[in-house]
Amino acid sequence: MILKSYILMLLSCFVITAVKAQTQLRENIFSQKLPNGLTVLVIEDNSVPLVTISMTFKNGSFTESPIYSGLTYMYHNMLFRANKDYGSSDMVAYYASKSGMIRNTSAAEEKAECHFTMPNIGVDEGLRYMNSAMRFPLLDEKSLAEAKGISNRELQVKETNSLFALGAAVDQHLWGNLYNRKRAIGNHASIQSATLSLMDSVQKRYYYPNNALLTIAGSISHEKIFTKVNELFASWQSSVFDPFKKWQVPLFKPIIKTQYFTVESATATVPYITLGWQGPNTQMDIQSTYTADVFSNIVMQNTSRLKKALLQSGLALEIDFNYLTLRRGGPITFMIKPNPLKIKECLAEAKRQINLFDSDDYITAQQIATAQRKLEIGQIRREEISSNFVNTLAFWWASASLNYYFTYLDNLQKINKADLQAYVRKYIKNKPYCAGLLISPELRSQLKTDDFFKAD
Repeated sequence: MILKSYILMLLSCFVITAVKAQTQLRENIFSQKLPNGLTVLVIEDNSVPLVTISMTFKNGSFTESPIYSGLTYMYHNMLFRANKDYGSSDMVAYYASKSGMIRNTSAAEEKAECHFTMPNIGVDEGLRYMNSAMRFPLLDEKSLAEAKGISNRELQVKETNSLFALGAAVDQHLWGNLYNRKRAIGNHASIQSATLSLMDSVQKRYYYPNNALLTIAGSISHEKIFTKVNELFASWQSSVFDPFKKWQVPLFKPIIKTQYFTVESATATVPYITLGWQGPNTQMDIQSTYTADVFSNIVMQNTSRLKKALLQSGLALEIDFNYLTLRRGGPITFMIKPNPLKIKECLAEAKRQINLFDSDDYITAQQIATAQRKLEIGQIRREEISSNFVNTLAFWWASASLNYYFTYLDNLQKINKADLQAYVRKYIKNKPYCAGLLISPELRSQLKTDDFFKAD
């Protein structure tokens, strides 16, 4: 028995050391993969006597056909309710309150997670609770009704914001008939038609240890945590199939031609313009994802030619140029809040600037260095609070890899002007895009925006 324990200890040390070398983890971060495929991350942070426990799955709107639209988010709202070991949702709520837990769930395009923060003294019990909630949820009609209510109310709140309608329209034009795979909240019809049978199907497709990341961060010891995790989660059976091969996720079709459209809203007090392109992703063009981040940061600097042309000239009141890194379908978005009296001129100047993006004098070496430094500072800040850092790591694990995150800054430093120009030419300049205008009926009629807000 002693020999067996010694061998297991050596194997555990080997796994931790091998993973650290492979993914270049920070000194206070430790990783282990259980035989069932569960990836476990432990972040030691003794700054406060708290611990955050998070479970993330590679699931989200990207896996959802229309009938499943929004169901991942609903399912995660059900996970923190009733379960086999802690009883009804009322009993679970009582336990969470008594333990000092602050719980939350989320679902996005490519990740779905549940997490809670609690006093570190209760970490063992917290792990037991997470184990039961993830593996043995009691999916009943009461929990389903509550989850439907939450999703419907959240969607209704979003729908009161006219910018939500603009974003939905941009997604429809950018991603075609697969646009629902970009809308994690779903729609009222799919939410209302959800059944326990569909929820059970969600669970049986994606909720296995070999499709999961368990992260524990706070004032804890990684050795003790690994021991407890093995004790609780080792019996969790892995799937005998690859869900992404069994239920293949369709590829987004490229945009064939540029599309302009108008979203009319009586609640739109000021107009907005959004231009959208299909950008790089970590599945097909990982190198360009780093370049995209640097470029977006550069054009948002106060010294950028884009800001000078649109903001300092008075043509626009606000602008935002952004790229979202994803494994599938990373969008590039350029949002403009134009001067209401100069929409035509603002749009013309924005398009002129886009045509200049790849010119030799558009970006300076100093702006590249500033972008790299600002992105580095942003990453450092995201790591300062452990309860937030676990969500950051969960995102990158799902949409790229842990190694992508921990080598991110090194790869940013390799970006030069030629890379930026190549990125612009590959994904933005002279490429098909969609353009949406959000405007009130009165202003649309007054300015006759239909006469100029259209493809060339």
